[in-house]
Amino acid sequence: MSDSGWRGTARSRARDLGRGIGRGGRAAAHGVAKGSRATSARFQRFARADGADSSGLARFVELHGVTIAGDAALTVSLAGTVFAMPVDEARGQVALFLLLTMAPFVVLAPLIGPILDRFRHGRRWAIGTTVAMRAFLAWVLAGALVDDSAWLFPAALGALVASRSYAVARAAAVPRLLPPSMSLVRANSRINIVGMIGMTLGGALAGALSWIGPEWSLRLAFVIYVVATVLAIRLPAVVDSSRGEAEVDDRVPDPAAAATPAKVRNRIRVLPPLVRYTLWLTTGARALTGFLTLFLAFLMRERPIEGWSGPVVLGAVVAAASVGNALGTLIGNRRRLAPPEAIATVMAALATLTSIAAAAFYSLGTLVALGLVAGLNSQLAKLSLDALIQRDIPDHARARVFAWVETMLQAAWVLGGGLGIAIPLDPRLGFGLIATLLVGAAVVAVRSRAMGAHGGETAVGAETHQ
Repeated sequence: MSDSGWRGTARSRARDLGRGIGRGGRAAAHGVAKGSRATSARFQRFARADGADSSGLARFVELHGVTIAGDAALTVSLAGTVFAMPVDEARGQVALFLLLTMAPFVVLAPLIGPILDRFRHGRRWAIGTTVAMRAFLAWVLAGALVDDSAWLFPAALGALVASRSYAVARAAAVPRLLPPSMSLVRANSRINIVGMIGMTLGGALAGALSWIGPEWSLRLAFVIYVVATVLAIRLPAVVDSSRGEAEVDDRVPDPAAAATPAKVRNRIRVLPPLVRYTLWLTTGARALTGFLTLFLAFLMRERPIEGWSGPVVLGAVVAAASVGNALGTLIGNRRRLAPPEAIATVMAALATLTSIAAAAFYSLGTLVALGLVAGLNSQLAKLSLDALIQRDIPDHARARVFAWVETMLQAAWVLGGGLGIAIPLDPRLGFGLIATLLVGAAVVAVRSRAMGAHGGETAVGAETHQ
């Protein structure tokens, strides 16, 4: 073949190849776009179902998904571990970490909660401010990482305070957007489901960008938070409305401010009986989660199960807990559910029995079962507690109650985690102690409920039930 013929054939083949690649690329793009549209349509149907579109809850669900995506990107950027250290040194570092996790709650309960209640008629702006603050701090953190600035820790702490403030404001606002046909447990569960989707997407995108540098995943968090801020401001006006709320009676004790910080017992006593009862059960669930997280991490290094490597067992338990958490969210989204206090009771009993089984029969199976139940218990108990607070606490005190409750639950997590790093690494002793702690929380819960309406119903008013 002549040179000109060969070149002509090569050009023809190149054109055919280019056309094939072009057609394949267009087909792939069309397929991705079609899949994205279908996924988006399914998401919109889920978010807007059961009257959530007309009530405004659907917008709140979308806002939460975007916000949690930003939180996931921020977390991935700042992720680190101390478990590669020697055990004794790591225990000291983890103990310091546990103390630091309580720092945001020093201002959350006495300061942020009352502020959110005072400006409850501007809750859209309050929620938007908590998100915008995280956007600003994410940008500051990106620069601090690059420059190794001393602002790294204060900015991270500020972001955590803003995140907890958002959680309180969000929980307090949900009853204003509740459709008539939906329970509070189901509404909270729907919000959490979308939050899990946002966490997955935000974490995946941030993980990909972190290969370039952690500052890029922080810049991604900044962009996501900016979008979330706009969504917060565009929430329906009913979020700021006081329609249907009872006027505040100054003679009625405030369940969040009825006692000084030194008298937590009195503060709890003025809550409605079912809220008190479920609160104590939920503290047990949080203590179990904190204990299992830290005790098992060290136990697998010192006393792994025979025939299994420590990391494999730890990974299996973490996966089981994640499945339990997701399963709890899906169960909460069911149309027909038992009363919230009944759900918390059943889960507390199941967690206690599983902890006893782990102490008596230390094996991979019992540990995986405990992880599954711990995740399930933590999620369902919190959904139940949130629903009771949203139902039984007046709007003028709801944010403060949520702030103090979040503080108590974090303290329970720290207590459980502290127990996990303080005791000897003996599985029978450890799981026996946490089972005892769960029984103790249940006893306190029953006694608290038996107090009846002494300062409870009279403090908040039974007419606030939805």
